[in-house]
Amino acid sequence: MDLGILAVILGCVGILFALAFYVSIKRMPPGNDTMRELGERIHCGAMVFLKQEYKILAIFVVVVFLLLGWKIGWMTGIAFVSGAICSMTAGFFGMTAATRANTRTAQAAAESGQAKALIAAFSGGAVMGMAVASLGLLGGGIYFHFFHDVNNYSILT
Repeated sequence: MDLGILAVILGCVGILFALAFYVSIKRMPPGNDTMRELGERIHCGAMVFLKQEYKILAIFVVVVFLLLGWKIGWMTGIAFVSGAICSMTAGFFGMTAATRANTRTAQAAAESGQAKALIAAFSGGAVMGMAVASLGLLGGGIYFHFFHDVNNYSILT
């Protein structure tokens, strides 16, 4: 089997695991009205932060893309942009999961103790970890499958 295809398949499986962690978080009780209101404010603030961060990051990505394309090669620039998009996507999913896990972790601690709270907190962080690894594997697998030359993809690592 082509290693690129295998990487794409495993990347997709990892994304499904990240989705499963997120669904498990959403199924946990979010707490009382005060906790839900605070959690929603934290989530909204985090999303505003990400929006601002991504605006600045987009400028950086465009500049680096142009420099890479001009000095090294346009395929390297495209690989850089696709990696940046995967990273930003993972950041969005991770921030969403983490902010949703906040009140659920507190509620689990109050209701059931440390063990349940740890599960809620771990699941929130696991979404980001799985998204980063899976999107990286997916992107790398796509490039490897189509171009079969790992020597030209050092920019991805």
